[in-house]
Amino acid sequence: MSDNLIRNTALIPKESGFWYKLWKQRALVLMSLPFIIYVVIFRYVPIWGWIMAFQNWMPARGILGSAWVGLDNFRMLFEDPIFYQVFRNTLAMNFIKLFAGMFFSILLALTLNEVRNLTFKRITQTISYLPYFISWVVGANLVIAMLSTDGGIINDILLALNIIESPIMFMGKPELFWWIVGGSHVWKEVGFGAILYLAAMTAINPALYEAATIDGASRLQRIRYITLPGIKNVIIILLIINIGMVMQQGFEQIYLLSNQRVIEYSRIFTIFELDYGIRMMRYSFTTAVGIFRSLVSIILVFAANYVAKRMNQERLF
Repeated sequence: MSDNLIRNTALIPKESGFWYKLWKQRALVLMSLPFIIYVVIFRYVPIWGWIMAFQNWMPARGILGSAWVGLDNFRMLFEDPIFYQVFRNTLAMNFIKLFAGMFFSILLALTLNEVRNLTFKRITQTISYLPYFISWVVGANLVIAMLSTDGGIINDILLALNIIESPIMFMGKPELFWWIVGGSHVWKEVGFGAILYLAAMTAINPALYEAATIDGASRLQRIRYITLPGIKNVIIILLIINIGMVMQQGFEQIYLLSNQRVIEYSRIFTIFELDYGIRMMRYSFTTAVGIFRSLVSIILVFAANYVAKRMNQERLF
C-alpha cells in the first residue's frame, strides 16, 4: 500500500502520532507479536502467584482459600542462618563466572580476530565451541573425572611436573569449589561467548586498521586503540544484562558438581529453594525466596545501568 493511500485512509488520520507510526511499522509489529505474547504469558501472568508468599498456601485450599500470614515467610527467610551463606555463595560464584567468562571470551575473540590462517582459525573456533553443546550432566562428570585423585589428568600433570607430592582432592576442598565452578564455566561457555564479540568486531571499519598500520601501529596498539573501543558498547550492554542474571543462574552446573564435603560453599538460592522449600512442601516459603531473588536482580540491573550512565557509557535505558 503506497504512502498516499495510507494518508487517504480514514483509519489513519494524520501522518504523525503513535498510531500512524504503528501502522507504518506494522510488519515489524506483527513479527514481534509472538514474542510479546510469549513474554506476557510466561513472564508476567505467573507474577500473580507471588500472592502465595504472603499466605500459608495449601494445595487443597488454593490461593483463595489459604490463610494470610503477611510477611512471615520473608521473616523466616531472613532469620534462617543458612540464608546469608546462600546469598554469599550465589553472588560469589556467579560474579566469578560472569567476569571470568567475559574476560576469556573477549581474549579468545581478540586472538581469533588476529589469526590470518583461516584453516587454523576455523579448527580453533570449532574446538572452542564444542563444549557449549555438551549438557552439564556430561560436562560435570568430565570435570569430576579430570580432577579425580584416581587417574585425573590434572593431578597427573601436577605430579609429573613435581608441583605436588600427592594427588589433591579438588572436589573435596570447600575453598576451591568456587574456582572449580568458574573454571568449568569458562571451559564450557568461552567459545560461544566469543561469537558475540567476533560479530561485533566485523562492524569495525577496516580503513581504521589500514590507517593505523600505515602510521606504524603495532598489533597490540591496534587492539587497544581500535578493536577494544569498537566493541566497548557490546561489552557494557552484555555486562549489564548478565549482572541482572547473577541471582538466577547456575543451578544445573553447581548442583551436579556439588557434594556434602563442600555443601557450605556450593549451596545457592536455587538449590536452597529445592532442599528447604519444594522437597519440604514449603511452597509459600519457596515463593518468598523467588521474590527476593527477583528484587535483588532488579536492583543490580538498575545499579549497573546507573553506573554506566554516570560514566557516559552505553546503557540499557
